[in-house]
Amino acid sequence: MASGIIGRVGRCTVPVMRYTLVNRDDPSIENFRGMFFKVRRALGTTAFGINEVRMPPGFEGPEHDEVETGHEEVYIVLEGSGTFTIDGEAVAVSSGVYLRVDAETTRQTIAGADGLTFVVVAAKPQPTYDGRPSL
Repeated sequence: MASGIIGRVGRCTVPVMRYTLVNRDDPSIENFRGMFFKVRRALGTTAFGINEVRMPPGFEGPEHDEVETGHEEVYIVLEGSGTFTIDGEAVAVSSGVYLRVDAETTRQTIAGADGLTFVVVAAKPQPTYDGRPSL
């Protein structure tokens, strides 16, 4: 893990965090069962959740929703293929696909024959987007 630190206040040098860099195989990334990699914790971000999931062929993730957190989720498929079952509807995914799911929606992920690796980004929806209007 690398962090950019700079800063000078008056006569005293003060560390200021400017960035955090981690490689996906960095040992500082805590993982659960070797499949769920807690990238948010390693990066130290609090604005949104971001994790990487690496599912072996045929693995079925738990059916769940995000009502408790209130987070909508965006899944970004990096490698492999599989199916997300969204409120009972099978949605095929493969490398390069982006999928957004509301917090209240039930979802389950099933890895295909080559496995499935994806990043999930999660946050509570806002009434309007508060970033740069051009994005």
